[in-house]
Formats: sequence, structure tokens, C-alpha cells
Amino acid sequence: MKAFFYPLVTVLLLIVAWHFAVIVFHIPTYLLPAPEMVLERLASDWSFILKHSWVTIYETIGGFLLSIVIGVPLAIILVASPTIDRALMPLLVLSQTFPKIALAPLIIIWFGLGLFPKLLVSFLVAFFPVLISTVVGMRAVEIEMLELARSMRASMFQIFWKFRIPFALPNLFAGMKVAIAFAIVGAIIGEWVGANQGLGYLLLQSNANLDTALLFSVLVVLLVLGVVFYYAVEWLERMLLPWHASVRIEGLQATI
Repeated sequence: MKAFFYPLVTVLLLIVAWHFAVIVFHIPTYLLPAPEMVLERLASDWSFILKHSWVTIYETIGGFLLSIVIGVPLAIILVASPTIDRALMPLLVLSQTFPKIALAPLIIIWFGLGLFPKLLVSFLVAFFPVLISTVVGMRAVEIEMLELARSMRASMFQIFWKFRIPFALPNLFAGMKVAIAFAIVGAIIGEWVGANQGLGYLLLQSNANLDTALLFSVLVVLLVLGVVFYYAVEWLERMLLPWHASVRIEGLQATI
């Protein structure tokens, strides 16, 4: 509970400051609605917003899982083969300099307006953190440990399964925490380019209609989803890696 106390107090203080700023500076509703207006809109349109939220949730989780299913095996291949690593890694790094929002319209043209193109955009945004964190983790295994494994005639599969992959798990979860946040961004980008449902679609519609209360309501929902997804990955990390130093230190700090 202590871990949530300070962020909760900070959020409440920001809401209070927001409320009084609207009153003191006489900010028009179409520029910045009062927090109570946003809460009223959330309460009145909750079923409508929830319907669109499920679409974005599917796209986010799908893109995130796809980044793991493809990113981790590709990381293993890059670490196992220096030749493939030299051939592909520069291209993968170069691909991250290309803005995904510029690629999204082409993906929509190729694959249409269904769920798959949004999954693909979400995957493209979330993929690289998973890949690079896994590669770094597997390469961080001490040379002496690998030499010991080879001296005991361990196969490449055994070296990866017993040494490299377990050693890379903390890095992988660190990359997954970044990737889940990026996956939400990717889903919203895909919905901006071409969609008739989803929270990104609601953002565009509320902006076009100058419905600032709805726009802020959608932003609140996106913030909540981001926090829930992040802590879901962190909870999974605690369940699977209770032995890791970072998990034990965080648990100790939470009791202080």
C-alpha cells in the first residue's frame, strides 16, 4: 500500500490544482474542462467508452504478445549467429529511426481497416525494446560460465536453455515494461490512421467536434490502461523472478 500512497497523493494534488486553475483563470470549457466535468462524462458515457476501450485493449495485448513471440526467438538467433547479427542488427536499428506513424498509412492500405493492421502497428512499435533487451541480457552472461559449460560438452541448445535465457529474463521483463507502454501508443496510431472504433478513433472524433470533456475522458482511460498493463507485467515478473535482486530490493523498500 505504501508504494501507491505517494503517487495517489500526487494525482489528487494535481486534480485539485487543475480544479482551482480552471476557476481562477476562467478557462473556457472547450480549452480545459473542469475535472468534475470529465468525471461526469466518464460516468454518463462509461458503456460507450468501454465498448471502444475493448478494441484498443485487444490491439494492445495482441501487438505486445506478438512482439514477444517474434522478438525473443529473433534475439536468440542474433546471439547464436554472429553472421546473422552483423547482417540484420544494423537494419533493425535503422528501422527504429523511421517514424511508425508514417508507415501506418501504408499498412492500412495493404491490409485494410480490420484488426490485423492495428495489431501490426502496435507490434512494430513494441518489438524493438523486447528484442534489444533480450539480446543484451543473453550477451551479459559471464565468459567463464560459458567456457565452463562448453568444457562440460554442453550443446548450444543447452547453453541457451540453462544459461543465456535464464540470465536474460530480468532484461526481458525490463524490455516488456517498455514494450507494453509502446504497444498502447502503436494501437492508437493505427486507429488514428484508419478506424471506426477504438480509443484512438474517439480521440479524433472528440477533437473534430471540440468535445474536450470526452477527449479528456478518453485520455484518463488510456492513462489507467497504461498503469494497469505496466503493473500486470511487473506482477508477472515478481511471480516468475522472485530470486532476482531488483525484485527483492523493491520488496524490502516497500516495507520500509
